[in-house]
Amino acid sequence: MDYEPREFLVDHFMDEKVEDALYDITFGSDEWNLLDAGLITREAANNTMREKGVAMHRAFEVNVILDDWYDMLRTKEDTVQLMKRLKSRGYGLYYLSNIPWDVYGMLQQRRFWKYFDGGIASCQIQLTKPDHRIYQVLLRRYALSATECIFVDDNPTNVQAAAARDITGIRFTGARALQRALRDCGVDSEKKSRIRPAPAEPAPK
Repeated sequence: MDYEPREFLVDHFMDEKVEDALYDITFGSDEWNLLDAGLITREAANNTMREKGVAMHRAFEVNVILDDWYDMLRTKEDTVQLMKRLKSRGYGLYYLSNIPWDVYGMLQQRRFWKYFDGGIASCQIQLTKPDHRIYQVLLRRYALSATECIFVDDNPTNVQAAAARDITGIRFTGARALQRALRDCGVDSEKKSRIRPAPAEPAPK
């Protein structure tokens, strides 16, 4: 899905100095990271960010961000189509996402969710990328071999962290570029494959 906080701020405020200050209060704040790690509630995080906005005389702008930012979470339809093709050819698809509880619940209602064989949300385990442990949790939980996995992320730091765990990493820049990169790794989404089905998600304990 789309998540471009810098572009969101440009569209709303069109003032680089203001955008930088607001980014530090919201998307780049400690509270935002704690939300992803599941260590703070949305209410508590928003209250703290609003207090910072008041202190910096940006209360109105911070309220706009907190009210409207969900609107940027648009589904990338071309990526969903690529997921669908990969799934139909027998490849296992797993999510590994830095995501807070409220957004996690929202995304589970989207139609692309059915294509996942499982995954790890950061809020579930109080770990966020690029911490190497979150990659290990995913591999261990689903009995995956690092050398047989390909990790896709738009953040180069997260891709590098995966590579350090012997996982092939691809930086996401768009569905077409991803399809080409996957082909270079021997994963052709346009041809039939004899890949064995992904293991079923384990039953909750």
